[in-house]
Amino acid sequence: MNRKLLRNDQWEGIKDLLPGKEGDPGKTGGDNRLFIEAVLWIARTGSP
Repeated sequence: MNRKLLRNDQWEGIKDLLPGKEGDPGKTGGDNRLFIEAVLWIARTGSP
């Protein structure tokens, strides 16, 4: 079951805008796409 809300072209458009990627100071994010998908899931379902 594919639970992703973002298409690959949408992800390509925003991935470089997120903090925590390679080259940023501090800790690198583990999986920014998973984080964004989780935020979208919470917004879509209304989960607290």
